Amino acid sequence: MSERIVLVPLDAERARAVLSGVPGSGCRWGDGYPDDGDRAGARRYLRVLAESGDPAPFGAYEIRRRADGLTIGGAGFHGPADAAGVVTVGYGLIPAARGRGYAAEALRALLGHARAYGATGAAGDAGRENAASHRVMAAAGMRLVGEDERLRYYGVTWVGEPEAASS
Repeated sequence: MSERIVLVPLDAERARAVLSGVPGSGCRWGDGYPDDGDRAGARRYLRVLAESGDPAPFGAYEIRRRADGLTIGGAGFHGPADAAGVVTVGYGLIPAARGRGYAAEALRALLGHARAYGATGAAGDAGRENAASHRVMAAAGMRLVGEDERLRYYGVTWVGEPEAASS
């Protein structure tokens, strides 16, 4: 559970709206949503939905502010857990919402969700020059685990019982 934001699971209707760039009935989008990353997530979601069914609990989510219901970004999983139980995560915010702690809050919620549903860990990456994203992953409890000429890789593993499920 998160104090300032809520992660709203993407469904086929919302994913098609993201791809069309037109919010569905009752949805409010912040300026800059959706961006290319959000559209890629919506395409991935629809492909998985068509090929193997609903990816829940490791699907895609819209990030909405609780205070006004405005969609300010997206977050989600790049697929189910791998053979070791590790999920890969991604997230992004509209420019106006950056620098306010929303990304770290959303990522912490996403990581808690993954742990509650049996993942043993999570992985993420960001371009070497993307210091803001490095800070977000560190603030959410992920550690730098490697890097190459393009990316820095972060991860977290959990030992023991999963946290109680909370969406």
